[in-house]
Amino acid sequence: MYKSDIIIVGSGVIGSSIAYNLLNDGYTGEIVVFEKDSLNEFSSTSRSAGGIRQLFTTTINIQISRYSLQKYKTFPTDMAIRGEKAEIDFKQRGYLFLAKAENTETLQRQCALQRHFGVPSDFLSPYELKTLIPELTISDLIGGLYCSEDGYLDPYSVMQGYIKKAKQLGASYVYKEVDSILKENHRVTGVRLATGDIYKAPIVINCAGPWAAALSAKLDLPLPIIPLKRQIIQFDTAEPLSNELPLTVDPTGVYFRHEGKQIITGYSEKVEPGIDFSWKRSFFLDQLWPILAERMSHFEQAKIISGWAGMYSFNSMDQNAIIGEHPQLKGYFTACGFSGHGMQQAPAIGKGISELIRLGQYETLDLRPLRFERFKEKDLVIEGAVV
Repeated sequence: MYKSDIIIVGSGVIGSSIAYNLLNDGYTGEIVVFEKDSLNEFSSTSRSAGGIRQLFTTTINIQISRYSLQKYKTFPTDMAIRGEKAEIDFKQRGYLFLAKAENTETLQRQCALQRHFGVPSDFLSPYELKTLIPELTISDLIGGLYCSEDGYLDPYSVMQGYIKKAKQLGASYVYKEVDSILKENHRVTGVRLATGDIYKAPIVINCAGPWAAALSAKLDLPLPIIPLKRQIIQFDTAEPLSNELPLTVDPTGVYFRHEGKQIITGYSEKVEPGIDFSWKRSFFLDQLWPILAERMSHFEQAKIISGWAGMYSFNSMDQNAIIGEHPQLKGYFTACGFSGHGMQQAPAIGKGISELIRLGQYETLDLRPLRFERFKEKDLVIEGAVV
């Protein structure tokens, strides 16, 4: 039997941000992070599109993004080890939601809310859209919601930056699978590994992403989270574009951005819940290419380079994260259900959980709107900008 002070299940960007923030904030207890995938090959982080945006529709998500954006700007220096910076290839090329007549009013309202909280978002005219992306077809567009501060980065590098820094600060990473979380008298006591080994700890944090709900279900504490496959296709064009692209979201929901000299694209297709890492060329040919070619003539000639699939931990109640201590089990914390927003919210969530555990309350950001109790209280956080 092994003992520690905090156990974190899952070493993706959320779990490792929590480990880092706890230790960086002065926590002196022993932290053990368990991860069944030693290469993090199948973590949601590794397979993310890497978008960082403040263009959300709810106060809490805007505030989280404001904080996280600033942290990503200083990430290379903050996570430096022995003078070597943790480069994450953060490109602030902007985020752009294109608007047709039917969604213009909604995006303009969102713009007003974002600006209220300090986000420098703008509703661009069709002419301004053409200045940004000269090849864009604008005949059916009224404009677009744009923020120049936003952009995209390399998710795998962010995760590795957190992992390496957390290890340097004293976190232990154990690459073994957690089979179940243990409890006794309404208090968490540790975890049992798939090997049968037991690790004791008074605090267990479930950061297992698409596997979080299955783990919690073994405690008879269900979470409204389902795993949904999301495919990303990388392709090349015959002619290069004039400008580097912002991460652009078509009114159909299809998004695209530069990845080096090539383009990556994706869409929240309707799929059956389940863990599935397969991707298909037909997804691009049948669902994405017709929309892309109509939106930009340069996309009419496209050559698929590669593709991959990752998992959304989709919160079926309100598509937002479930953060904090579970009301029915002392010492059991969750940081899951991000519905595709985990990468961009990781700095703020790590800081918040660190404060909640060390201080008993949030100080930097009030994350209480994302508490588990909101489901029973019918106090849902309905986010209107889910990509």
